[in-house]
Formats: sequence, C-alpha cells, structure tokens
Amino acid sequence: MSAFGRLVDLCRLPDLSKRSRREMTTSPAAVSVSVVITTYNHARFLAEAIDSVRNQTVKPDEIIVVDDGSSDNPESVVRQYDDVRYIRQKNQGLAAARNTGMTAACGEFIAFLDADDRLRPMALATNLALFRDNPNYAFVYGAFRDIDETGAIRNNVPLRPAGQDPYAGFLTDNLIGMHATVLYRRRTLEAAGGFDRSLRACEDYDVYLRLSRANKVACTPECLADYRRHATNMSNNNPMMLRAALKVLRRQRDIAQTNPDWAAAHRQGVEKWKCYYTDMQLRQVATALRLRSSLADQLGNTIAVSLVAPLQTAMMLRRRFRRWSSRHRSIVWFGDLQRTAPFSSEFGFDRGRPVDRRYIETFLASCSSNISGRVLEIGDNAYTIRFGGSRVTTSEVLNRYDGHPSTTFVGDLAKGDGLPSEAFDCIVLTQTLHLLFDMPAAVATLWRILKPGGVLLVTVPWVSPIDRGEWGDSWFWSITPAALRRLLSDRFGAKNVEVSHYGNPYSATGFLYGLAEHELDSAMLDVHDPNCPVIAAARAFRR
Repeated sequence: MSAFGRLVDLCRLPDLSKRSRREMTTSPAAVSVSVVITTYNHARFLAEAIDSVRNQTVKPDEIIVVDDGSSDNPESVVRQYDDVRYIRQKNQGLAAARNTGMTAACGEFIAFLDADDRLRPMALATNLALFRDNPNYAFVYGAFRDIDETGAIRNNVPLRPAGQDPYAGFLTDNLIGMHATVLYRRRTLEAAGGFDRSLRACEDYDVYLRLSRANKVACTPECLADYRRHATNMSNNNPMMLRAALKVLRRQRDIAQTNPDWAAAHRQGVEKWKCYYTDMQLRQVATALRLRSSLADQLGNTIAVSLVAPLQTAMMLRRRFRRWSSRHRSIVWFGDLQRTAPFSSEFGFDRGRPVDRRYIETFLASCSSNISGRVLEIGDNAYTIRFGGSRVTTSEVLNRYDGHPSTTFVGDLAKGDGLPSEAFDCIVLTQTLHLLFDMPAAVATLWRILKPGGVLLVTVPWVSPIDRGEWGDSWFWSITPAALRRLLSDRFGAKNVEVSHYGNPYSATGFLYGLAEHELDSAMLDVHDPNCPVIAAARAFRR
C-alpha cells in the first residue's frame, strides 16, 4: 500500500493504446519534423543520440547537429551519417545553440535532444499523436527514464501532468524535467522568441512558462527519452541552477500577480526551488564525505547556495543535524553496521524514500499502461493517480476498516464480502498480500473481481523488517519470486503470470537497517539478484 499522498491528475492524456500500430508508425504526408541535437564536448555520446533519432518509428525529415564550439571534434562523428546536417558555431551556450538549430530547421514540428541523451523509438510517433488530438496546442511532452554513463537503465521517472492551468503548474515547478520529451510547434516557438540566450541554464523552463501562459499543453505517461546521468551534467551545478530558476520566476512575477492562483503558485515555486537545490546540494556534500572526494568544491557550492537561500539552508541543516546527532555520526559508513538496532524503525521513511519504495515504483512505472479504466487500489489511490493518469476512468479504494476519506469499499480480501465480481480493469496491490494469512483465498478474490482481460499488479516483500505498528501482528509471510509465481499461477494460469524481482544483498542490508535510498549507491541499488531480492513483483492477467 502506498505511503505517498494523493496526486491530482488534471492533464489531458489521450488514450494512445487504442491507436493501430500502423497509424503510430506512419507519418502523415502533411507533417514534417525536425530534430536538433546540440553538443558541447559530448562527442563520445553523439553517435548514440543520432542513432536514437534515426531509429524512430516515424522518421524525422531532418536531423541537425549544432556544435557549440566543442574541442572534441564532433564533426568526425557526424561525417559517418549522410543524412545529418552539421552546424558549428563559437561557444555561446545551450540556448544559443538551440536557437541556431531552430533557425536552420524547416519542420512544422521540432524537438531538441542533448548529445548525451537518447530518444526512445516511439518518441516522435507518440508526440505527433498527441498533436493530432490537440492540433492547437503549443507543445506536448511525456515521461522519461534515467540512465547511467554507460547507457544502463537506472530508473523510470513518472510523468508530472501540467494540469488544467499549465501556466500555474509550471510556476510551481518545472514539471517536464527532460527537454527531449518535448515536441514543439516550430512557428509557435519562433513567435515566442525561441530560447533566451542570457540564461546559462533553465532556458527550457523559461520557454515552458512563456508558452503555457497563452497556450494549452498536452502530455502522455509514455516513456519518450533517456536522460544520461554523469559527472559533467550541467544540472549538477546547484548554485547555477538555483540562480537560473529563480531568475526565470522573477520574470514572471508581475504577470503572476494579476491572478490569485498564479500568485500563490509563484510563491510556492520560489520556495520549492530554494528547498530543492538546497537539499540537492546537501546531498552532494554527504556524498563527498562518504567518498572522501571533492569536499572543498562542494563546501564552496554550499556557501553559494546558502547566499541565495539562507533560510532554507538553515532549516535543512538543522533538520539534518537533529537526524545525525541522534545517531552520533554525520554519515553512515558500512562499518557503522556493527550494531543490533536499525537506524530507522520506520522502514527509512523518517530519513527519506525507503529502498523498497524505489523498487515498487520502478515496477509500477514499467506497467503504467495497464493502470487504466476502473482501478482498485488498497489503502489509498496515490499510485493509481500517479501512474494511471487520465487512463483511469474510475478510482476505487479498498480498506479493511472504514474511515479513510478515499475509501469506496470496506472488506477483507481473503473473504471477499461486498466486493463485486468482474468489476475492475486493474488492481494495484502493493505490499499487502503478505498481511493476509489465507493468501490463496485472497488471490481467488482478486481473480473474481477482475474483469476478463483485467490485470493484477502486485508486489510483496522477501527481505524486510516487520512493521512495528498496526501491521506487526498480521505480518505473516515473506514471499520469494517462485512462491509468488506459484501462488498466482494456481488461479490465473502460469502463462498469464509475469514475475520479476528487485534488489540485492546490498540494498537488502540497507533496507533492514532503515537507510533511505539517497544514503546508498544508486548504481548498486539497480542491480537485481534473483537469489536475494528485496521485493518480488508480478503482473497477472485474467484471461
């Protein structure tokens, strides 16, 4: 069951699953698309970026590489492709490079890709489908996933919809997160003046605000691009990113004051950016301490952030000091594990996002297209809204006892009383099945209440502390992937069950000690050992 608050999804998301594959892979004759790839000393990644564009199911009409004064000879990479145009300019910054590409482009629609990132194969097709459903919109966007420097997948980043008032949404935060997921109507972008060359960062955020103020925006939860995390990411410079984000919002202040909702969103956005980059900077200091490297640089960056956000820095330092002092150490080293008590008795919620939540949400993001129609979730509907979006027509919540404000059914899954048969298109059952002593009876109920063709998404713990609160007395089982497969296959049929596993001895150890995911090495968390998972997960279809 989810521990996160409910999210309100107000963004219009067309149901792309109903389109035929032929429609999604054939570009209409009247539509032309340009893709601009900007590079500055990222020649080592450039071929991957170009290949990801050339491998689109809807082929772009032109691919333009803009070299912003690189010293690593990206032209030698571009020469390998006859269908890619190369433009070189003196180093003027990312905004200027994108404007150069926009000016050179001829397409009705235009997308921008950084040389160290990649498009997913259906990116252009998916966004063009959004434009077909929303022909007057200024831009459309989707979800993305993080990859590491080698290109290995780290995690999926779910969509954050802009809402019915996209300008207010963007005042609150940069909801897009990765520019490559965006497809613009080129003439609209040009009419707005393109990208602001005076901004060293957040030039895309500035455009989203300017365009969304007078235009509508559409989005899709489909994963459209891969964002590569590496040491030279510009977004790692927290002081610069914070100053740029606040500069962008300052430009919107007068306009925001004309509308009470916008004014409130603007205030919230300023506070959120200060808190976000302060938190990111303090995390980088913690990482530098743990790795014992670059500490002087990170302390300098912390001072720079504190000058811009002094109150937020003081607040977060106090919070961390209370947390650290209660454990007598500022950083958890693995030598600190010579202890019999965990660092947290709350699964790590009091320290950050627990390790098992990372895995649960990764699984749900990979199955997000199944969360549609009438959906039943246990406890609350946070994951239904977060991962299902507008594909969900009806959201239902089951609890054992009445009292939760979003509860629509009260009952026991093992008994099934009061739950209608063949009623739900999808059931989201996270970290709940192990609390039922008669699991086969619960699975029988789940099968019964699913519609034919419906899908069950379930996660269960294998390595986990036992809850110290209300669920401790009913924490009956730890379930291996093999046990989960057998349990579901007996009712759903083996060919209708897909089982996966997440975690390894490293993440299991951290989870047992109550460490949060940010205190552990992200790359090591994403190694999944079938012999020592933290959770098992399954997707089961009722045929």
